[in-house]
Amino acid sequence: MSRDDAPILITGASQRIGLHCAQRLLDDGHSLIITYRSPRPGLESLRERGALTLPADFASKEGILAFIDTLKIHTDSLRAIIHNASAWLAEPAGQEAEVFTELFHVHMLAPYLLNLHCQSLLERSASADIIHISDDVVRKGSAKHPAYCASKAGLDSLTQSFAARFAPRIKVNGIAPALILFNPEDDAEYRQQALSKSALGIEPGAEVIYQSVRYLLDNPYVTGSTLSVNGGRQLK
Repeated sequence: MSRDDAPILITGASQRIGLHCAQRLLDDGHSLIITYRSPRPGLESLRERGALTLPADFASKEGILAFIDTLKIHTDSLRAIIHNASAWLAEPAGQEAEVFTELFHVHMLAPYLLNLHCQSLLERSASADIIHISDDVVRKGSAKHPAYCASKAGLDSLTQSFAARFAPRIKVNGIAPALILFNPEDDAEYRQQALSKSALGIEPGAEVIYQSVRYLLDNPYVTGSTLSVNGGRQLK
């Protein structure tokens, strides 16, 4: 039986862009389930508005599967899964394998297993979506962060594969952001250097990612696509 009140699951939505998207989806009247790895102040505001917040550690297969079991205790259907959880790790000499393994788990294995194990939950919703948040860096690669870049490229590949596998019942798309939101500690020199990499040359803020999420949720004729939200970096 299809449901039109099924919750949206957003992974890693305790801060920054994920938190903003969660707040905006609550504004739109959606029921939400949020995952977080570490407690952060923004979670309380989401709880106060009715979101269910669940701890999850996607850095291991065991942690991923444990979360899936917990999720199924709390809901029997999902309107969408937004794979926002991400890790940004340096790759110091002697620790490359450990870093690559963690990034693989967070960026690829967690979405892969969640998609597979939650297919039936999504199919109980009147309409259903999966959205992978990738990264614009996969267009060119990264000399400084090859493991991060490779794992995000793998996530892009999962978009294509699951779009084919789950059609026509579940739409599967991606979003590939570049610079969206500076950190408070970013200095003026870094900010100017980062802004100069795009044709538009602005710090757009988290709302542009929410707008992209909203487009993918609302458009019934888009699947297997990845939206570039990069201010025209490919033009520079």
